[in-house]
Amino acid sequence: MILLSIVANCFQSLRRNMSNTMLSIIISISLLSSCMGIGEVIWAVNCGGEAHTDINGIRYQEDKLPVGISSDYGKSLVIQRVVPQDQILYQTERYHVNSFGYDVPLTKDGDYVLVLKFSEVWFTTANQKVFDVVLNGDHIVVHELDIFGKVGKGVAHDEVVPFEISDGKCKVNGETSDIQDGILTVEFVKGELDNPKINAMYIMRGTIEDVPKLPPLQGADAMEEEEEEDEEVLNDSKQKPSRRPSGPKVTDPYSTDDTSTMLLPVIIAVAAFIPLLYCLCKL
Repeated sequence: MILLSIVANCFQSLRRNMSNTMLSIIISISLLSSCMGIGEVIWAVNCGGEAHTDINGIRYQEDKLPVGISSDYGKSLVIQRVVPQDQILYQTERYHVNSFGYDVPLTKDGDYVLVLKFSEVWFTTANQKVFDVVLNGDHIVVHELDIFGKVGKGVAHDEVVPFEISDGKCKVNGETSDIQDGILTVEFVKGELDNPKINAMYIMRGTIEDVPKLPPLQGADAMEEEEEEDEEVLNDSKQKPSRRPSGPKVTDPYSTDDTSTMLLPVIIAVAAFIPLLYCLCKL
């Protein structure tokens, strides 16, 4: 019995170790496949900050743009929707009192994606900082961006813009423009409100499906479900007055006119009296 107990314990221990090993292998394969799904990053910069490699292996170069003002004021905040080791991408930024931009060397044909990373670290209300993003000098790819209006303060927000390069031309949103000297420009255009800015950005060869996504906003799913439930209730309330029971229409027994029931005995009595009167006349 003791021998059997020892064998059983050894078997359970072996089984447990194999389960843990398999779990580790599955997690590793999942992480590896996730990394392998990322497209080829052509160019990346941590705007207003130093070089950084994120959890997806994307290497952001140090920002050396001579135009505008670099700031790390966002380091005083904990940025939501992003892991701690990558918060630096949303804590540093470059802004300018006028429009400014970056030049990206891009010559190979193919499908590309521009990923723009933003977070509002200063304003606490919407409609304070609103600006456009223009690609290749002609295409407004982000119109009137209000970071706080979209996600609030201290929250990561990405704008993902797919485009195509073909025969020296840039094609985006059904529009086409010529690329000058193999340089693609990404501009942040000042509007009537506060200064335009950018926290980090990169250009990837691939499609939108190849871009790592931020996790959803907290409570966003619950709000959507609540809106769907409200819509269903509203639709039900609208449909109730028009609902009709199925099957043939049943005659209401109480809708018969009372006068018809009163005349029936009179008619029967008259009909019976006429033959009787005829017989009396014969006598």
